[in-house]
Amino acid sequence: MGQTPIMRAHLQRDKVNFYGMLDLVIRTEIVTRAEKMNSAATAIHLQQILDAYSDKPILLFWDRAKWHGGAAVKQILADNPRRKVMKYPPAAPDLNPQEQVWKAARHHVSHNHDRSKLSELADSFEQFLRTNTFGYSFLEKYYINAIRAMYK
Repeated sequence: MGQTPIMRAHLQRDKVNFYGMLDLVIRTEIVTRAEKMNSAATAIHLQQILDAYSDKPILLFWDRAKWHGGAAVKQILADNPRRKVMKYPPAAPDLNPQEQVWKAARHHVSHNHDRSKLSELADSFEQFLRTNTFGYSFLEKYYINAIRAMYK
């Protein structure tokens, strides 16, 4: 009483980054936690996708995030001709099924949470992504059967 309260604040905000890839057929997620979102981290995530689907051609639908470019990404794409990349139009998150995955994970894990440590929250977020399936109307809306037939 009679003294100005002292509030301590962190000058730097902690954060965790995730890469995600939704398999539009079986509706499961491949997730990679990364310190930074850059070409090197994207290449690591791409390698995980390639390893998970080692015997199948891959059609990636990508937004236009700046970390989807760079030397490391260009190299891994050049080294793996069984994959194709289609980019979404600019400013079209409604077309990207991965955005629906992020929304579901935030809703179930990080909204109104009681975790005091970011690492615990990140672990729960990653666990949710790895253990759930995610539906999205992209399959019906954009003729996934025709796309699937092209890659059998």
